[in-house]
Amino acid sequence: MFLNNLSFLRYLFITCLLLSNIIASKIIIVGGLILPAAIILYPVTFLFTDIVSEVDGKEQARALVMMGFYMSLVMVIVLFVGKLLPSAPFWKHQDAYNSILGATPRIVLASMIAYLISQHHDVWAFHWWKEKTAGKHLWLRNNLSTIVSQLIDSTLFIGIAFGGMYPLKTIVIMIVSQYLVKVGIALIDTPFCYLLVRMYGNHRKQVQRT
Repeated sequence: MFLNNLSFLRYLFITCLLLSNIIASKIIIVGGLILPAAIILYPVTFLFTDIVSEVDGKEQARALVMMGFYMSLVMVIVLFVGKLLPSAPFWKHQDAYNSILGATPRIVLASMIAYLISQHHDVWAFHWWKEKTAGKHLWLRNNLSTIVSQLIDSTLFIGIAFGGMYPLKTIVIMIVSQYLVKVGIALIDTPFCYLLVRMYGNHRKQVQRT
């Protein structure tokens, strides 16, 4: 079954990453917290890199992070080209396209920097904790690596994308709001980490025996 193949998880990682970049332009309010709509997708990408780290190792996880970066660049270029293409006379939605899909260079830069640094830190921290715990306590390295990485990601993205545009208090509120939700998601996804690591790990052993 294709779901048992670790390649499926990699495809899902890329899909969630690209979609989160697209829907991030919508700002939502949940329980009084100001958040980008990407909050429903982007945090789970850290779960996927942790699973790949556990099953396939550090280098494969790093390769996945870089693949996500390259695919994000392709997406940005394609969306920019789409913005430049001449509109049909009867199509009156160019402003909407520019608003939703034409992210400003500053936001794109913030997203790319935050992604690269936080995801690489997540892979490094996951294996650092794995060495410290002698390969035990998956829940510990899954959560500790992600919790710190998400703080790095939220701080860098909000700081670079919106620093100087809003009062410092607003920036801090945005960072804290995102971080609290991301930590909550990281804690909730721990059982799924165990489930998927077991599923993909068993599949890998079966493939190696054949």
